[in-house]
Amino acid sequence: MNNLPDFPWDRLEPYKARAQAHPDGIVDLSVGTPVDPVPRLVQDALVAAADSPGYPLTHGTKALREAAAGWLRRRHGVTVGESDVLPLIGSKEFVAWLPTYLGAGHVVFPELAYPTYDVGARLAGARSTAADGLLALGPERVDLVWVNSPGNPTGKVLPAEHLRKVVSWARERGAVVASDECYLELGWEEQPISILHPDVCGGSHEGLLAVHSLSKRSNLAGYRAGFVTGDPALVKRLLEMRKHGGMLMPAPVQAAMTAALDDDAHADAQREIYAGRRAILRPALEEAGWRIEHSTAGLYFWASNGEPAWDQVGRLSEIGILVAPGDFYGTAGGRHVRIAMTATDERISAAVRRLQ
Repeated sequence: MNNLPDFPWDRLEPYKARAQAHPDGIVDLSVGTPVDPVPRLVQDALVAAADSPGYPLTHGTKALREAAAGWLRRRHGVTVGESDVLPLIGSKEFVAWLPTYLGAGHVVFPELAYPTYDVGARLAGARSTAADGLLALGPERVDLVWVNSPGNPTGKVLPAEHLRKVVSWARERGAVVASDECYLELGWEEQPISILHPDVCGGSHEGLLAVHSLSKRSNLAGYRAGFVTGDPALVKRLLEMRKHGGMLMPAPVQAAMTAALDDDAHADAQREIYAGRRAILRPALEEAGWRIEHSTAGLYFWASNGEPAWDQVGRLSEIGILVAPGDFYGTAGGRHVRIAMTATDERISAAVRRLQ
């Protein structure tokens, strides 16, 4: 365990303190944590299932699995069997432990990426490689390839053609492709596509896993609600290991997640809220000297004013705005910052005023 990196967010504490000292308080755009209410129908489902004295099923209820499969079919053109859906106690735990589940020796992930991909490789004692071009790996054995579209932190969308090449490359080498699709419903200028869509995988899910989260879609970060689906054989193998490991999603959360996946109206309403925040924050950042790159989907702006990342963090903290330095996500982010739009309308408006 001594090979784990320090938790990067601790390094932001001095800048957070500086931002908190602003007379009008901090505008925290550093972490993409939801701030809007949990939909009432989800809360009601949670309460209705509160009397759940028995152990929940690791595989989840049939209703939950059907709701997940129905959502994928309805919203994303992906068909999976309900038995091939596996609930997760939030997607992060699965990202961190998938290399261990697979016994992976070599894990590949994007050059700019969610840090937990690397942490998962380290927990498994695996070698990790940050690479956007798989051909550069040559004949090396690879066990697991992570893709993330829309990407965190950049908001970049990988087109179907690119994903097809990744799938083909991995299948030729017997590697698993895990696609982190937590922001799939938040396409803006571009619409993302699932790794499990027929246009990408040719109708076969062999060797493929898609990871989904309700944290952003339904404001359920506090519920820890996600699921994985894809290759039936892989899902069955993962289910058996998770049974042994006691990875049980609480029954009331399963009920709440079922209600959330069955309802599109609240997700559409939340999307409009983010669209409104995005529409006022982006021009304010650009007028203040930040260039926005990629950011065609997801909940973040990948921005740079040309200075080193930490100088940008410092500059914004002086006006009470806290953002994340790009190097949290890889050395390629050394001159960028990630700016979240997950703050209240009032705080987003405060940021806009301060940037003027």
